[in-house]
Amino acid sequence: MNTPAQVISVPDDPERYAYSFGGGSPVVTVEPGSIVELTTEDCFGGRVRGADDLPSRVCTFPYLNPVTGPIAVAGAEPGDALAVHFVDISPARDWGVSSTFPHFGALTATHTTAMLHPALEERVWVYAIDAKAGTCRFEATRGDFAVDLPLDPMHGTVGVAPAAGERLTSISPGVHGGNMDTPELRAGTTVYFGVNVEGAMLAIGDGHARQGEGEVCGTAVETAMHTVVAVDLVKGGAPAVPRLENDDFLLSTGHARPLEDAFRISQHDLVQWTAELLGLDRLDAYQLVSQAGLAPAANVCDTQYTMVAKLPKRVLGTARAYDGVHERLRALGADHLRQR
Repeated sequence: MNTPAQVISVPDDPERYAYSFGGGSPVVTVEPGSIVELTTEDCFGGRVRGADDLPSRVCTFPYLNPVTGPIAVAGAEPGDALAVHFVDISPARDWGVSSTFPHFGALTATHTTAMLHPALEERVWVYAIDAKAGTCRFEATRGDFAVDLPLDPMHGTVGVAPAAGERLTSISPGVHGGNMDTPELRAGTTVYFGVNVEGAMLAIGDGHARQGEGEVCGTAVETAMHTVVAVDLVKGGAPAVPRLENDDFLLSTGHARPLEDAFRISQHDLVQWTAELLGLDRLDAYQLVSQAGLAPAANVCDTQYTMVAKLPKRVLGTARAYDGVHERLRALGADHLRQR
């Protein structure tokens, strides 16, 4: 009989939310192979609740995009890979919000894309979340149109402490992870981060009831989440960029501006990963990824853009990433859910 995994519950304490990756002391330390249960707040800290709660009025920069953590993982050392499997992500509220900002998003002037035209209007949309029906309801703010969209809960922000003592805002993505905003980061997905500091210092936040690829307006359907993860270490296995794995795909991420550089970074890592797994010449791997790969946009609005490169696992044959840690953590999480 397998020994049950240690289950650690992180207290829901708004006073302990972090707004950066790096520089914080851990709220808890867990052993590799543990299950961690936690609650996260939305990117507005729960302050935007209705159409009149414009973020510019109720939120204060830099206190945006709070993350729960950091969570230290015992034995994690620089050069290791931290594996984080998302067992369950469930909305903690029956409502979520989205918004437009005057100088944030893919289709407006920003501080890095200066334009003479007027800024976008700041506006808030409130979505009713029906977890039982599996929907969130879009309602137009001008007119009577409404439609139910499928729930697809995911986390926009997850990462570890950066290297060299750096401290990075939780709004920004990078090689440490952070605000990657990829809809691929849903329950059933394992994320691999390169460990930069002792303990890794994992933090999670920015729950989305759903998000379109690109997060074009700059926000998803933002809501608080109850989340369960399983964590493990791969000694000496640090990837150059955050990688993801689910039952069907391997995924590499790229974070940069301009967007084509984010694309290149994600594709470069996926080619390298494929070559290593299959023992292929690099150009053979390049050819395989070119013909079998996919390239969804994650975000085209943050301080750095994020692209994802995907390869179907069926083309890998019997090769398994990181010696099958995804399968092991998935089984660990499934056992936990059955016992709850």
